[in-house]
Amino acid sequence: MYLKLLVMIVFFYSCKNDLKVVQNLTIKNNSPYESAKNINIIYSTEGHVDIVIKSPLLNKYAENDMPSYIEMPKGIEVYFYDSLNKVKSLLTSNYAIDYENKKIMEAENNVVVVNEKGEKLNTEHLTWNQNKKIITSDKFVKITTKDEVLFGDGLDADEAFNKWTIKKPKGILNIKK
Repeated sequence: MYLKLLVMIVFFYSCKNDLKVVQNLTIKNNSPYESAKNINIIYSTEGHVDIVIKSPLLNKYAENDMPSYIEMPKGIEVYFYDSLNKVKSLLTSNYAIDYENKKIMEAENNVVVVNEKGEKLNTEHLTWNQNKKIITSDKFVKITTKDEVLFGDGLDADEAFNKWTIKKPKGILNIKK
């Protein structure tokens, strides 16, 4: 009887969970479930092209077996079209992540937006809310127009970058009388 008890005690104390082994077994696979090269995504309404997104690499990720986000680690080009199929603005960046369910895309690293008037926005981070059709930034922005260069911390604009407001303007501003 003592022998059985001794064997059981030794057995239970010899079983231990190595924390690193357990963590490695439970870490989620961080690999994309879908990957594509040289993609063109076309958004249209009733046969009219509204937006075209181009990227050299697209990776789709999922959490809990549900699509979670799309990553474009090698950059994007987003073309916004008007009703006459003319490009009204172009957004480019070196990296982007699209949260499909939320309809929010974040562009990072050398973000540039150019509108049909030739006005140019430069920043390092931009959020595009596809439902509200707006772009915003809380980072440093530089806007170059045909007459001036404006600086500030943050921006609100429509997605075509035709109407924009710098949140905290900086520098010398020209005021017309």
